[in-house]
Amino acid sequence: MGLTLERPTQAPGPAVSRPSPGSGRGSRARWVWGWAYSGILSVLLTLTVLLGYLVTGIASGTVDWTELLTSSTWSPGNLAFGGLAMLYGSTVVCILALALAVPVGWAAAVALSEYLPPRLAKPLRLSIELLAAVPSIVYGLIGIMVIRPFVADLGDVPGGDSLLSAGIVLAVMIMPTIVAVSVDALAAVPGRYREAAYSLGLTRREVVRSAVLPRARPGMRAGVLLGLARALGEAIAVFMVIGRADDRFPESLGDVFSFLVRPGQTLTTKLAGPEPMLAGTSGPYFAALCGLGIILLALVAVATVWGTRGSTGRAARAPRTRWSSAWLRTPKDRLTTFVRLGALLLPGALLVGMLGILLAHGGTALNPVFWFTASEGAAGGGIRDQILGTLLLLATTALISLPLGYGAGVVIGTRASAKAARVLETLTVAVGGTPTILLGLAGYVLFCTTMGWGRSWLAGAVVLVPVVIPVVALTTAGRIRSMPAEITEAALALGLTGSQYVRSVVLPYTWPATLTGLLLGLARAAGETAPLIFTATVFFGAPALPTGIVNSPVQALPTHIFTLSQDSGAPEAIAQAWGSALVLVLITAGLLGLAVFLRDRFEGARRWTT
Repeated sequence: MGLTLERPTQAPGPAVSRPSPGSGRGSRARWVWGWAYSGILSVLLTLTVLLGYLVTGIASGTVDWTELLTSSTWSPGNLAFGGLAMLYGSTVVCILALALAVPVGWAAAVALSEYLPPRLAKPLRLSIELLAAVPSIVYGLIGIMVIRPFVADLGDVPGGDSLLSAGIVLAVMIMPTIVAVSVDALAAVPGRYREAAYSLGLTRREVVRSAVLPRARPGMRAGVLLGLARALGEAIAVFMVIGRADDRFPESLGDVFSFLVRPGQTLTTKLAGPEPMLAGTSGPYFAALCGLGIILLALVAVATVWGTRGSTGRAARAPRTRWSSAWLRTPKDRLTTFVRLGALLLPGALLVGMLGILLAHGGTALNPVFWFTASEGAAGGGIRDQILGTLLLLATTALISLPLGYGAGVVIGTRASAKAARVLETLTVAVGGTPTILLGLAGYVLFCTTMGWGRSWLAGAVVLVPVVIPVVALTTAGRIRSMPAEITEAALALGLTGSQYVRSVVLPYTWPATLTGLLLGLARAAGETAPLIFTATVFFGAPALPTGIVNSPVQALPTHIFTLSQDSGAPEAIAQAWGSALVLVLITAGLLGLAVFLRDRFEGARRWTT
């Protein structure tokens, strides 16, 4: 094993020793590493601000934790703050989502990895990645049109707003995450295990069961936990279909099933409603909401961290082989193949169906006039200003996130020890999994209220930064780890300093992965609604482009769709919402498509300069 620069401060010899502070090279080095460490600082600062906001809010009033966790009565007028019904709602919708998404997601992942040739698996995987990038506001809009009527007919209840509707919407949302992570886990199983199993005369089903799944199972469980983290933190899509009814908690086991088709409430929908604005910034009401935020953040953090550590746990135990009767082996193998390939068709069908619905109801987006004219009244005209506002938010977020995310990735990949790198990665993943509704509430208090910015496009861009930085940092750090040892040995032999190594070796080698991570992060940020509602956007009255920072809101596509969808009785509003949703999906798909192109174009590339 050759010497590496993964730990420049620990590498022997003068070749990697940093120059003295007084030299010009030393000043340049301090600037480079100061910039890099600012990325890590931004991650820690995000967690600090978020926790500080919640802890300060709790300290501003008295929180009865026993009542919050065990009572189902929520009545601010009577100072009764029981969160049990919201905990119950979050639990139920997440269980429903996992029960629907996990079997299909795992079967589809196995079919992609083990049954299909690469020329077919690649486009199908791309369709699943497109599903993962569809903004949550679009899922909510489709839930209003498709899922709510289905549940209304199923349960013979008016409207269809219910826990069941929310669970179905979440299942569709988290399935792509489960499939993508599970495919990576299956692909990481060395081929020699499959070859050894086939040499014993096992069928494909037996090979997958006995040789592949035992070793891929930790990573596949990690996909489930990451999907659970997204389900717990999702606010807007659930907000649009759950009905937001307080105090709905079953009193008997028989009520559990009847309550599935009735409106309910979750932790995220409570925080995404109007109450955080009505509660002010202190007092028992605000403290109780912050208590709910702490509970939500803790649940998501546990699921996220546990999920990311799931694939690095103990090695899988050798499975116990169970032999079937010879005459049943072939029928079982064929049946399993049919079921798994059938499961794989579902994500593709969902994507085709979603695009069909968007094209059928959002056909106005195909008219260029809709893109380039300003809106008129409540639901007339085009969406020029909303597109410009969205692009402004994304561009500002990219300018802030790229240097910070890249710096964090460089520190994790080159400067941190193995233990420190694990800790920093865990914190970075925790920031990436933070419910965006909490980022929006914290940004509202910090920027809009405390700093006096009011609604501001810059505040909106800043609260989107924690969505993008983790993706950039983790993709950059992963690319650095894949760097061949001979590149680092050559840098050592040339006597490069740490800053020169980053500038001349790491940057040319990692920029494709970094840019891909940035585009993936922006694709997610483009569809975020909850943070912008509190910090940056208004429905109408804002200029196309702001002229300042303070009290300078913008209009944006996600919040525009959300507001229009609340007026579901007006045909003009619904038509405008569908057209805006199609435009938002096209923007997101463009970012994702460019990211996938760069990933495929530069995957495995070994480019560097000296």
